[in-house]
Amino acid sequence: MAERGKTAIDRERCKGCGLCAAFCPRGIISLAPEINSRGYHPAVVTDPGACTGCARCARMCPDVVIMVERVEAA
Repeated sequence: MAERGKTAIDRERCKGCGLCAAFCPRGIISLAPEINSRGYHPAVVTDPGACTGCARCARMCPDVVIMVERVEAA
């Protein structure tokens, strides 16, 4: 079975720098139109099913607000 990724972003701690979106090879991360409690546009995964679990987004995040888990696709 193929592995996929499950990505969780702490939207309240995200400062919306956009590094995760810039380095996502699948282009499935973008900045949300709404703002969080800190006044930033947080990152969101726009197509969770397309995530491969490469974790480039998590490695690039300067605030360590992204967690990626590799899971087997059903």
